[in-house]
Amino acid sequence: MSATELPGRWLSVALAALTCHALAQAAPGVTEPDIEKARQGQPVVTEQDLQRARQRHQMPSDEQLRRMPVPSTPNIGNLPQPGTASAVDLEALARGFDAQTARPGLQNSLQPSLEPAMYIFVSFSMPDSTLTRLVDQASRARATLVLRGMVDGSLVRTVTRVRQLLGTRKVAVHIDPQAFDRYAVNRTPSFVLVPEGAPSAPCEAGLCVPGDSHAIVAGDVSLDYALAHVQRTAPRFSKAAAVYLRRLRG
Repeated sequence: MSATELPGRWLSVALAALTCHALAQAAPGVTEPDIEKARQGQPVVTEQDLQRARQRHQMPSDEQLRRMPVPSTPNIGNLPQPGTASAVDLEALARGFDAQTARPGLQNSLQPSLEPAMYIFVSFSMPDSTLTRLVDQASRARATLVLRGMVDGSLVRTVTRVRQLLGTRKVAVHIDPQAFDRYAVNRTPSFVLVPEGAPSAPCEAGLCVPGDSHAIVAGDVSLDYALAHVQRTAPRFSKAAAVYLRRLRG
């Protein structure tokens, strides 16, 4: 007969004996009366005790499991949404990506408006200090940052990099490689000031925005320096430059 087949009382006695034997082996000073006392102090577990324990902690039957309610699908829309440090125009970035493969002559992502437009052409190869300064100034002046393409060809990485750059500041960001051709921008940073109502055309067969329809300043300078330079060297754009200078100076 195996140990598991012994009645409850004898099983308890056997376990107590084994325990006491182990104690005697581990501690040579233990006497037989000590062992007997330890044996008598062991709790007696009867077969009735085991049966009551089985009844109290029964496993659910298949029928009971089938009757249990199925958890409802969580409403993900009610979960807390992560805060965004800044508003990045993902749609604008995506449109800029589409512009890289668009056919010539399609609508431009940079359109003339009813007020002067200020575009700051940048790239992520520029020093972080320069990018940070221009982002801050673009935020205050409400100018638009323009990128030629995406980081490693990935929209996700581009958005991540733009978020890191913008922080809590709200700045319009466009990806528009055609704009670099449209305004003959060949270095970054470059500052393009387009006055109110200036014509705009896609670069197709060499037809781009006329050079005399906008002012451009290239070089590692601040936005306020570029605008002041425009006022000194191109007086007819002075009124448009003054709009952004007022915003910068508060």
